[in-house]
Amino acid sequence: MNDEEESPDSTSEEEDFGQARPHDPDFKGPVVNRNCTDILCCIIFLLFIIGYILLGLVAWVHGDPRRVAYPTDSQGHFCGQKGTPNENKTVLFYFNLLSCASPSVMVNLQCPTTQICVSKCPDKFITYLEMQFLYKKDKSYWEDYRQFCKTNAKPVKSIPQLLLDDDCPTAVFPSKPFLQRCFPDFSTKNGNLTIRSRMLFEDGYGRTRSAIELREAVHRINKIFEARTLGMKVFEDYATTWYWILIGLSIAMVVSWMFLVLMRFIAGLIFWIFMFGVLGIIGYGIWYCFQQYSILQEHPNSTLSIYDIGIQTNISLYFQLQQTWFTLMIILSIIEASVILLLIFLRNRIRIAIFLLKEGSKAIGHIPSTLIYPFLTFILLSICISYWVVTAIFLATSGVPIYKVIAPEGQCIHENKTCDPEIFNTSEIAKACPGALCNFAFYGGKTLYHQYIPAFHVYNLFVFLWLINFVIALGQCTLAGAFAAYYWAAKKPDDIPPHPLLTSFGRATRYHTGSLAFGSLILASIQMLKMVLQYVDKRLKNAQNKFSKLLQCCLKCCFWCLEKVVKFLNRNAYIMIAIYGRNFCRSARDAFNLLMRNILKVAVTDEVTYFVLFLGKILISGSMGILAFLFFTRKMPMIEVGPTSLNYYWVPLLTVTLGSYLIAHGFFSVYAMCVETIFLCFLDDLERNDGSTTRPYYVSPSLLKIFQDNYSRTKKR
Repeated sequence: MNDEEESPDSTSEEEDFGQARPHDPDFKGPVVNRNCTDILCCIIFLLFIIGYILLGLVAWVHGDPRRVAYPTDSQGHFCGQKGTPNENKTVLFYFNLLSCASPSVMVNLQCPTTQICVSKCPDKFITYLEMQFLYKKDKSYWEDYRQFCKTNAKPVKSIPQLLLDDDCPTAVFPSKPFLQRCFPDFSTKNGNLTIRSRMLFEDGYGRTRSAIELREAVHRINKIFEARTLGMKVFEDYATTWYWILIGLSIAMVVSWMFLVLMRFIAGLIFWIFMFGVLGIIGYGIWYCFQQYSILQEHPNSTLSIYDIGIQTNISLYFQLQQTWFTLMIILSIIEASVILLLIFLRNRIRIAIFLLKEGSKAIGHIPSTLIYPFLTFILLSICISYWVVTAIFLATSGVPIYKVIAPEGQCIHENKTCDPEIFNTSEIAKACPGALCNFAFYGGKTLYHQYIPAFHVYNLFVFLWLINFVIALGQCTLAGAFAAYYWAAKKPDDIPPHPLLTSFGRATRYHTGSLAFGSLILASIQMLKMVLQYVDKRLKNAQNKFSKLLQCCLKCCFWCLEKVVKFLNRNAYIMIAIYGRNFCRSARDAFNLLMRNILKVAVTDEVTYFVLFLGKILISGSMGILAFLFFTRKMPMIEVGPTSLNYYWVPLLTVTLGSYLIAHGFFSVYAMCVETIFLCFLDDLERNDGSTTRPYYVSPSLLKIFQDNYSRTKKR
């Protein structure tokens, strides 16, 4: 039964979505004789890459990654840097941390007080006046106090002279290193916030201050530096666990490979393994969340409150809250129920998906080199990501130290102006604003390069997105060409051309770089607009009314849908490019028209095949995530080896889980592209041929039969 007999409206559909392809006895698969397509976009793409390389070189010359790794004192010197006087002084100490509660902190990005590098944080309360009194009896009190003073400080100054010279803090209080800075050692006792058993303390200026005021100062300065120093702790965890992370990712790679091999022989059984495995993993997560919630409910005094973790960046603290585990349990329960309902309602379409996977397994079995191609994609993506990260770091650390005037009371007309610390004490600004400081603010400059650094960051991000999408597009087009060569072979595997994957890769890079760059440019532009929208939303979050928030949500939803649609159209366009060798716009139109002319057949398959493969990805990443959780939290007594101390155990845990998902996605994307290509070729085959001896179908009889049966069932509905 052909399409004209099946649908009385086929004539009108052809008028709207083009004519069906006529029979061509000479067509044997991907066209060999083809020309370069979208040359202009290819030239633009190459120019952008050349500019990207030049940007990386310029950033490498001007940047200094040490500025990210080490905190900086008021003179712009690094704390803990080897080969400097501060080599053994790895922690930053603030003379008057209470001044950080000033609103100017969020404007100047600096706390208006002197900052020095110290080897350790103070461990007790003492003011400068108390130290002077005790110094007369015991000289050791000055030795302990002078660690938090400048080099030439003396213990015999009056408070006015001390404030004028700015040699020592007026008081120190118990602190501990947090984010490589001395922050107060807070605790909660009887519901009250204290600093090592004190709610009130002397600030050295003759005033009594509360722990709440100090906490507010810490909160403001923590907002500025937490991201950078959080990155340092994450880096330390990676340095400790990289070996185990690689082992986990290697296991995920082996398991993904095994599933691909087994899918060729037992695709049906593999689906049941995917289904019950995912349901089991989610069920285990529900049980574990309920267990943790019950434990914390029985011991309420052992948990923290939201107030206690208000200034913390340690995400693991949130897992000591009952609300966290209860929320996770509800989310996992909803996911479990949704998966079960989807499996029930999609049972007939899943049957078709399994047949498609079996057909894809045959294609991959005849072209085993396609299983190696994900490694090339991983390498190219790793290069792009690494180059983007390194360039961003060097751009962020470009420039020379910039010093600005900071007034402790915020009442200086010269505040926030640039200054020179070497001559500041004798300048007119120091005379006009007593107590003002010339502190290090940031790294920058007045050259043309420094003025355009924000634009360079945007350029770096945009080209990165373009390259990432181009690498993915190249992989999709290459795989599509290889699988199309398999489908259009009359006698499989005898008529399959030699080295189909290598041949397809050569055609894609030689003739269609411009077309692939065009498609990836469209997708990168949409993703860039999404990021700009999210940035604007974050910046204006506090100033938005209900209407603007609703508008932002609608825009986010529209861009999300647009991105999904463009990805779908691009993928099918790349398949048509691989087969017929036409430009991007023509290929996208041909693919769209072909799908619309066979809309009922498309409805039969829908995205069910991707759903089946998605279950496999969840199974692999979820299993590795559970193993990583048990391993890094040392809940596996049978394994004695492993990392003993981590800042955040979720760092290697998320890395293994997300890495396993990406690895499984990379391998299963071969199957996804194979199924998509075979399905598009199948639709083309139905239009070209009629199943007769002179115009036989290239599709296997079993797959054709199940498509016809389900197509008839869908048509009756």
